[in-house]
Amino acid sequence: MGMVFGKVDVAEPAFDLLLKRGTNVATSYEIRRYGERFAAEVEYMTGNGENSPFGQLAKYIGVFGTPENEGDEKIAMTAPVVMEQSNNDSGTAISMTAPVVRAQTDKDTGKMKMQFMLPAKYDDMSKIPKPTNANIHIKELPPAVGAVHVYSGSFNPKKSRKIADQLTEQLQNDGVAITKETAMDNYQFWGYNPPFTIPALRRNEVWIELTEAQVDDLMQSFSDASVKN
Repeated sequence: MGMVFGKVDVAEPAFDLLLKRGTNVATSYEIRRYGERFAAEVEYMTGNGENSPFGQLAKYIGVFGTPENEGDEKIAMTAPVVMEQSNNDSGTAISMTAPVVRAQTDKDTGKMKMQFMLPAKYDDMSKIPKPTNANIHIKELPPAVGAVHVYSGSFNPKKSRKIADQLTEQLQNDGVAITKETAMDNYQFWGYNPPFTIPALRRNEVWIELTEAQVDDLMQSFSDASVKN
């Protein structure tokens, strides 16, 4: 019942909160630093809908029954599910995590990718159950730092793209040397809630990765907004 009202009942990747920009700005954001993570990933075409990649990833971790991976250990769901545009028998039940990540992989062909973040205990490629579905690939995500805008509502590709555009403009106004093209080609949508969560109570995020130098400049410019961990 709690998930209907926006409660996230699955694990999330740990991060350090470095800075929060929430006052006197058109688009609020926070700067986060993530360590190394691992994700299960599927590429798909936008015209095919999102249920197919989500279903394949869910079957890999065992959401719908027997896990489609090699092994016999349960894998938990985590969050977020990541979606991104890109330019480029029995098994182990894996716990769900969050968020789901969505991103475009090729803006010319409409190819997208969706990722399920894997639980923190899978901290080495050798520990991760091998998918039996050839469409699923395990990806090692290097440490990263970036800007995140948090918002609610149903997932809408046009809305997330508009928010990414607004976030980019805010970063530029704050002195970050980032081009609109770079940001819009590489931003990610992160989703933390299942479809049955009330839209107004959902947690959605748009992520734009930055360089350490860009973050250092922000920290110096807005030292009063920095967060001590």
